[in-house]
Amino acid sequence: MKKIINKLKTIKYKEKLKLVFNKVRDFFILNRSYIFMFISLFILDISTRIATDSIGFIDYFSYEPNLFSVLWILFIVLLTKCLKNVYGKLIYGLFFGFSFVMFLVHNLYYVYFKIFFDFSVLSAASEGSSYLLDTLKDIKLWMYLVMIISVIFMVLTYKYFNRNKKSNLRYAIIVSVLFVVFHSMIPVTFGSATTTLEWNAWGNRRNVYNTFNDNNKSMELVGLFEYNFRNIYVTFIRSEDKGDEESLTFLDEIFNEEVTPHKNNYTGLFEGKNLILVQLESIDKFLTTPEVMPNLNSLRSHAINFLDHYSFVNGGGSTFNSEFMVNTGYATPYTYNQNAYTFSKNNFDYSLPNLFKSVGYTVNAFHMNSSEYYSRGVNYKNFGYNSYNGLKDMDMYKDNKNYQLDSELLLNEEFNAKIFNMENPLNNNFVSYIITYSAHTPFTKNRGVCNMLLTEEQINDETYQPSELDCLKIQAGETDKMIGLLMDNLKEKGLYDNTVVVLFADHYVYTIGDKTILSSYKDTETNLINHTDLLIWSSDLKRVDVKKATSQLNILPTLLNLFNLYSHPNYYIGEDALDDAYSGLVFFNDYTWYDGKRYVNANGEIVKGLNATPDYISLTSTKINNLIKKNDDVLKANYFKILKNKQTTNS
Repeated sequence: MKKIINKLKTIKYKEKLKLVFNKVRDFFILNRSYIFMFISLFILDISTRIATDSIGFIDYFSYEPNLFSVLWILFIVLLTKCLKNVYGKLIYGLFFGFSFVMFLVHNLYYVYFKIFFDFSVLSAASEGSSYLLDTLKDIKLWMYLVMIISVIFMVLTYKYFNRNKKSNLRYAIIVSVLFVVFHSMIPVTFGSATTTLEWNAWGNRRNVYNTFNDNNKSMELVGLFEYNFRNIYVTFIRSEDKGDEESLTFLDEIFNEEVTPHKNNYTGLFEGKNLILVQLESIDKFLTTPEVMPNLNSLRSHAINFLDHYSFVNGGGSTFNSEFMVNTGYATPYTYNQNAYTFSKNNFDYSLPNLFKSVGYTVNAFHMNSSEYYSRGVNYKNFGYNSYNGLKDMDMYKDNKNYQLDSELLLNEEFNAKIFNMENPLNNNFVSYIITYSAHTPFTKNRGVCNMLLTEEQINDETYQPSELDCLKIQAGETDKMIGLLMDNLKEKGLYDNTVVVLFADHYVYTIGDKTILSSYKDTETNLINHTDLLIWSSDLKRVDVKKATSQLNILPTLLNLFNLYSHPNYYIGEDALDDAYSGLVFFNDYTWYDGKRYVNANGEIVKGLNATPDYISLTSTKINNLIKKNDDVLKANYFKILKNKQTTNS
């Protein structure tokens, strides 16, 4: 009896399985065109994100991009299901064709530039049209495979397309409304945008989506389909806050003025020489002593030494803010919240790299961190550099933390060859912008760079407990070692007498925990705490000490004059610090200012230093207010783009 019952159960289960199988088969047959449609599109998106997963912002299997991609595909699938056969085929064909072309464009563009395509570059499309066939030669094998698979499923989609004889507009409207509703809900899952100037706002997913100015992060965050349409929206449709008419008139008056730069004893002094800028992470003034940094100090006898220099902190991400100021001549906005790295689509035709490139220089930037950090890859391309190079982007450093050591920037053979332009067969002049790291927090025996630099004996010795200051000096010593290697390489490569080296700090060492260390070395009650070092070295110089107050905003105009590239002084915020007409002026993010003789607060009250007439205080404060307005209005209006359009129209 049991055998019979078991046999009946087996038959029953088989019948159930067969029934399920038949239902699945029937469902597949009935909806196969939609399933093929889904596969033909989704493979374009997911393969793109997998192939570029090294960007490292979010994983390709994260919910955000997959939600967007699935939503877009379901929208097309359901829309074609509601429409008459011919209209459904047209909708799918247009969407598939556009997505297929953009798949190829994005991935080829990424192969060449390590950044995804942006519709804003169409204005320069004619310049690259002659290279189109050359780029097609670089299609990767995986791209061919994806395209073949996608086309196969596209053909199958059309073969089994629905036979609808008429459209159901009511359902089409419902599908469209549901798409809009769900589409608007997905960004909410990213969390709140950061509205304050926090240093790490570049990694906030809602900020990335709202601004949509970092192509790589945006693609990883939203996927291929959302990226394409949102990029079109941001580029061509979304209205931008370009400032009011009064602001544009204010800028027109400044930029239309014919201002001839003053010629002085330093004009063109370094014309035709190479240039290496070294931005020193956290190298405070009290660290640049012969005891802590002998290599740096050995350069002073052949350098222009700016003794009253200030690397002020303005906005979030103080390191990148210094990079932004030195490269563009502008600071993070004073009067509204927007981080420097969000201006990656502004025009900076008069930046440091663009002006040197205009006279034939090769320009490259180097750092330990990846191209995604602070969106440097995107921003340095926009500044005008040929490339941004991060040690962390190299496979050899995935399990090797030596990238934190500044000396590695020169010991790495690939970086070394590129820094000194050894790869260029024409051997033309070069600019290399190097950003150090080793003096970065933490300053402790057990973690970070200090731990890496201590001997095993020191680490295991429990009686050896270096202070924060001890570790800071050890880490600054590693940066100084890199400076020594830099100078040795210049000699070895025959570049010593034809290269200018600029050394400056990104900011004072505000990350140190024991603030009494700072107060024992410098004024910590005012913004004069930002006092740091700046020197410009060349082997043929005799020591010059400049006592006028300077900041990061003076570096670009000063260098442009030294290299005879300073043609539009009114295009910048700072002035040539070596000009006799420049008396010295630094202003900070709270509207306080310092002219080398007195420190004045935002209310026009002298806090420290010599007295001055009310007229002088008033005129200087007014000048600073105008400079801040100029700075912020230029960035908000993307004024150099407006200026370029005017020049193009008038030419």
